[in-house]
Amino acid sequence: MKNPLAYSPARVAPRRAIELRAEIDVFHAEYCAALDAADIERWPGFFCEDATYRVTSRENALLGMPVGLMYCEGLDMIRDRAMAIAHSQMFAPRQMVHVLGITRVVDEDESTIAAQTPFMLVQTLVEGPSTLHLAGIYHDKFLRRADGLVLFHRDVVHDTEVLATALVYPV
Repeated sequence: MKNPLAYSPARVAPRRAIELRAEIDVFHAEYCAALDAADIERWPGFFCEDATYRVTSRENALLGMPVGLMYCEGLDMIRDRAMAIAHSQMFAPRQMVHVLGITRVVDEDESTIAAQTPFMLVQTLVEGPSTLHLAGIYHDKFLRRADGLVLFHRDVVHDTEVLATALVYPV
């Protein structure tokens, strides 16, 4: 079986990758700022209508298993998840901070950009120290719209099998 996470050379010229990376950086700055501010109701606006969003472990991704900690197919499921978090779920108060590495632009065609971005998610519970909550790589496909990029597909592949606390917010 082919390793879906294995390295393969980028199919984008270096200068073009720099241009695309700048667009993706603008997207990530807004995406992370909204989530770090716990503005969960804004989260669905970063996706297109038929988007998919999945949070899964590296092991599940390597095995090609669709199961993960969070899975949303279509904007309606993403909106539903956001509303559930914002209005009905009960959990300890926390502050989240996303720290992103350098985006690697993998491919581009007429309508999409494929990219990978390493991330760390730091969590601070009100009465505890800040801890590394999750680390891994975003495997993304972006669609270009007149007003900027939106996600068509985001696979959040985290490195560990065990999380110290519940995954409450989107990554």
